[in-house]
Order: sequence, then C-alpha cells, then structure tokens
Amino acid sequence: MSDTDQMRPRGGRLPRKARRAQLLDSALEVFVAQGYHSAAMDDIAERAGVSKPVLYQHFPGKLDLYLALLEQSSDRIIDATKVALASTTDNKLRVIATMQVFYDYVANAQGAFRLVFESDLTNEPAVRAQVDRVTSVCADEITHVISEDTGLSPEASRLLAVSLVGMAQVSARYWLAEGGEIDQSDAAQLVAGLAWRGISRFPRADEQA
Repeated sequence: MSDTDQMRPRGGRLPRKARRAQLLDSALEVFVAQGYHSAAMDDIAERAGVSKPVLYQHFPGKLDLYLALLEQSSDRIIDATKVALASTTDNKLRVIATMQVFYDYVANAQGAFRLVFESDLTNEPAVRAQVDRVTSVCADEITHVISEDTGLSPEASRLLAVSLVGMAQVSARYWLAEGGEIDQSDAAQLVAGLAWRGISRFPRADEQA
C-alpha cells in the first residue's frame, strides 16, 4: 500500500471530540514513523485528511500536539497497570498481570510506547515530566501493594517497585527489539517468574508474627 493510500480521506465534519481523537491517531502514526523533529504539521494534517487550519484549531503547535499524544499514551499504560494490580489479591498473579501490561504495551502495532520510552525530545521539560510520570505513578501503585503486604518501609517498598517497573519496561523493549522470537505471553511469564522469585522472598506482614 502506498503512502497516498494510507492518507485519511477528506470527509464531512466530525464532532470536536471525534475529530481530536482522529488527529491524535494520525499524529501517532507520523511521530512514531518520523520522530518529533522530522515530523511536520503538514504531514499530520495530510495523514488525517484535514486542512492545517483545522489541525491548528485543536492544537496550537507541534509540541502541544505531541504532549497531548504523550499524555494519552502515558495514561493508557498507567491505567492498565492499576487494573492489573486490582485484578487479584494473589501477589504472584499480580506480578504476572503487571508484567503482561508492559509487554502488551510495547507489542501494540501502533508503537505508542516509542513516544514514552524512546522519545527524541526528552530534553524538553514537559516531555521529560510525562515520561517520568509513567515510572513514578506505576511505581506508586506497586509501592502501596508491597508496603501493605510486607510491612517494609515506604522507602524500601518504593525502591523495589521502581526496580520492578524498570525490569518490566526494559525487558519488554528488548523482547520486541530482538524480533519477539519468544511468544509474548511466554516472555512476560518468564520475566514475571524472575521478578516473583525476588519479591516473594519478602514475607507478607501477616506471616511474620
């Protein structure tokens, strides 16, 4: 399929919310393919099948558009992590579910993870803040579980939580970069097993009496 075939057809007017979602989808394709610095608002407008004035009605500039997309992408992995942690009270299954969140995220065909974990604009404070938010908020959620279950100090619990988040996102990106030769589910369970062997060494608070 040619690039022209992939452009969005110009059509009728959409409700503002639907138009914004369409523009973000188109921007994601362009930013993932070209990176922030090489992408142009012209490219995004053409991909979306709208005029540049329509694009600027929703996003005043390229950085505003990128930040909106980055926030959306960050929210998705944060929300998915919260759901995974709340899905069970079995901590072994929690580790597996959380690890799968990161593997699902990097395996998504749209490549949104590249905006969060491989941004070429991390020298921009607003971008850095969004990227750091993923690690920070995901670690916050895991910290609560570790602290409540083990009785470890907040500082120790957070260090373990940040380590688990780092293991998840780095291993998932490595798995994808290597061509995903191991089945996604198998890869996530393999790394979850490693994480569980470590974290399970800290007994639950109600077992320490």
